[in-house]
Amino acid sequence: MDPLTALETSTRIAAGDVGILDIVDAALEAAHADECHAWTWIDDTGARNTARKLQRQLDAGQARPGPLFGVPGPVKALNALAGAPRAVGSRAVGGTPSDHDDGFVSRLKAGGAIPIGTTAAPEFGLPCYTEPDGRAATVTPWDHTRMAGGSSGGAAAAVGAGQVPIAQGSDGGGSIRIPASCCGVVGLKPSRGRVSAGPYGIDGPGLVCGGVLTRTVRDTAAALDVLSGPWPGDPFYAPTPTETFLSACGRDPGRLRIGILREPVIADVQVHPDILAALDRTAATLESMGHVVEQTSAPFGPREWDSFRCVWEWGRRRYRSCPNVRSSSHPCLVGCGPGGRRSGVELAEALAGIQMVARQVGQHWQRFDVIVSPTLAQPPLPVGALRDDEDPAADFDAQCRFTPWTSLWNITGRPAMSLPLHNTRIDGVELPIGIMIGGRLYDEATLLALGCALENTRDCERSCR
Repeated sequence: MDPLTALETSTRIAAGDVGILDIVDAALEAAHADECHAWTWIDDTGARNTARKLQRQLDAGQARPGPLFGVPGPVKALNALAGAPRAVGSRAVGGTPSDHDDGFVSRLKAGGAIPIGTTAAPEFGLPCYTEPDGRAATVTPWDHTRMAGGSSGGAAAAVGAGQVPIAQGSDGGGSIRIPASCCGVVGLKPSRGRVSAGPYGIDGPGLVCGGVLTRTVRDTAAALDVLSGPWPGDPFYAPTPTETFLSACGRDPGRLRIGILREPVIADVQVHPDILAALDRTAATLESMGHVVEQTSAPFGPREWDSFRCVWEWGRRRYRSCPNVRSSSHPCLVGCGPGGRRSGVELAEALAGIQMVARQVGQHWQRFDVIVSPTLAQPPLPVGALRDDEDPAADFDAQCRFTPWTSLWNITGRPAMSLPLHNTRIDGVELPIGIMIGGRLYDEATLLALGCALENTRDCERSCR
């Protein structure tokens, strides 16, 4: 029997079919039995106390259970959870317990979700693999010799292994969608400004967005309803949706014009043939559903993408200035060739370059409602396949070749979601393949509606085998 989804869990709790403490106890037991190295801290006492408190409120009629009420869901180790050690993936930081919750953690708690601990992330969330110094690499539940992806690797592994139905993550260049693909789960990067970084977060150029990893599109939509909304002083502001995101999952997305992007964007790389075959099968499914499907080309190339790389490198430099971090051996912090010494003028030009790329993408794909591509160029790779401590520049280039589509959606601020639509068999092991669907700015509703339709088609095909 498959583990309960978040919506199934909250529905059963609201109906009195199961107690919140029973749900939390089962999740804690699964977390302690974890073999994917997904967890950095498990809060047995705090989670059980919260479960008892919510159950008392429910029994007394003082709670109005929403879609995440009583649902156990961890917080990514990069983010602040009151009482949890916060080491941001680095053994150089020390892990002092946080005295506050980040804004989206507060919103998850307000929605009744129960943070039962924190999940693993790479050092400062910089690489697309979760192999931090000082602890075992986080691996996909599908094959414990292969990577879970990053930087929300622990979150994806915990959800993919069925330990929890939902886990908080964040995405600055693919950090929700990459591990979603590696672990066979759903991962949505919302539009810029949809999920606020406030009141403690710094938005900077607006590349990073908070979100969740789940096993179903409907769970993702329910979480987005809870997380959405501004904090005072936000520099980016998404318009208020005209419907709930969960309700969007129940409607027909209509006849969409869909572009199929086979061509890698940020790197010249040979894509695994099984991934291209999965993309072709998805395109055929979309066409059979009545959508207008046609091939499209990359809206820009590696040269234009260098603006993103420059901004990313400047973000890395601020961590290098922290005490104790200068001695870190992780290649993402040691340097990245000449680019690691870019000037402030180059940074200003890169920020302008990102805006120009966003305009270029808007013009290039103006006729499309949705763009469909692979999430990654390869299935989940063996642990250590990307990391290169001896050559930081080679490490970074290897990451780019693995993720040649994801960062374009961070540059443009548009929403994109990785869906676990296909599998492949490599060396006798079945592995997941994520297909990414990206949409117009602030149009998460269309992605969720289409994602649900594709999910239903996938489930129907599997049940008929």
